[in-house]
Amino acid sequence: MIYTDPRLVALYDALNPFADDTAFYIALAASARHVVDLGCGTGLLACELAKRGHRVTGIDPSPQMLRVARARPEGDEVTWIEGDATALPFVGAADLLVMTGHVAQVFLDDAALLATFAAARRAIRPGSALAFDSRNPAARAWENWTPARSSRRIEAPDGRAVDVWQERHATPDPLATGRVAFTTHYRFLSTPEETLSAPSELRFRTRDELARLLTQAGFVHIDWYGDWHRAPVDEASRELIAVAR
Repeated sequence: MIYTDPRLVALYDALNPFADDTAFYIALAASARHVVDLGCGTGLLACELAKRGHRVTGIDPSPQMLRVARARPEGDEVTWIEGDATALPFVGAADLLVMTGHVAQVFLDDAALLATFAAARRAIRPGSALAFDSRNPAARAWENWTPARSSRRIEAPDGRAVDVWQERHATPDPLATGRVAFTTHYRFLSTPEETLSAPSELRFRTRDELARLLTQAGFVHIDWYGDWHRAPVDEASRELIAVAR
């Protein structure tokens, strides 16, 4: 989903803080001069990279997300672009292009993801990498997207408590279709209470499906990891993390 409501954008960092995935991409970028963060969101990773001396371009379709990104410390050190992969020809050659936060799963059609991979291949220097993550369908993460299993309480920037939970829609078996539709609910515990709801749909692809699209896009070598500590992928892996060259 594209974040448009500023009240939900304000919650994004509380729901997606600096964690093992951030550290993984920072380490991966150690020798990169120019890093492009496609789907940069509120710019947490982009600004962390800029703080470490990298030249960084952050691209996101949400102007509300980019407003938060620009206001971060080091935000003025990053080049921000409102857009999607069609902006890549204008950013200059990259040494690393990342798509973090499971952004690859928002592409429901293979043709759309293939076009994004192909644009990324053209945007990086020879020998450089595209890195991204996608949830492993074998781990069946969607089974936890119920009010009982997903409910948690966070604090909004204005100090209000917010209860957040997911509610998966009744759909055919995701292992057969690859698609999961759900709604995330946000209940602001203020006076009066207010609940916002945001529908989403994601595509769960297997490693073989992702590898096929990467190969079609022109990548010739792919390293796969099953977690943020670079463990190999197995049936229990929650993540499919690809570094494609």
